[in-house]
Amino acid sequence: MNFLSQPWPWYVAGPLIGFMIPLLLIMGNKRFGLSSNLRHICAACMPGKSEFFKYDWKSQKWNLIFAFGLLCGGVFCYFFLHNSNEIILHPDLKNEMAAYGINDINHLVPQDLFNWNALLSLKGFILMVGGGFLVGFGTRYADGCTSGHAIMGISNLEWPSVVATMCFMAGGFIMANLILPFILSL
Repeated sequence: MNFLSQPWPWYVAGPLIGFMIPLLLIMGNKRFGLSSNLRHICAACMPGKSEFFKYDWKSQKWNLIFAFGLLCGGVFCYFFLHNSNEIILHPDLKNEMAAYGINDINHLVPQDLFNWNALLSLKGFILMVGGGFLVGFGTRYADGCTSGHAIMGISNLEWPSVVATMCFMAGGFIMANLILPFILSL
């Protein structure tokens, strides 16, 4: 059980993720990706409300089951395999975070940034609401999420997925190194 409660090394987790792509293709030409599930849920709950939601969402119910399984797996791991050990960060990163006033790093996310009180501050609002909006907008604009494009699209040699993944990576570098330090200094 100790093996399950520790992060798996990249050389185990990576091939397992990579193995899913041919398995999905062999099992019925199915595409891996999670962002389309919100559209499927909306189409199921609000049939006929919009042209965008008028399609056969039932043909994608396997993807909804997959997403539900991910949610259940996360809940199971949190309650039954929860690792109460301290989260290990590089000392340089701890010092950089302390310079921005982020000291409570004993949780999955820094509690100094992500809590209900922080949501009411300008910094917290930008990070949580603004960041959530940008992720949702980018996913919709790119017609897929990072997992769909980077894992499934590139493995199928789809040029739009290569471009989308390059843009995701460039955006992540710009955000982490230029924009986030400015927001955290607010």
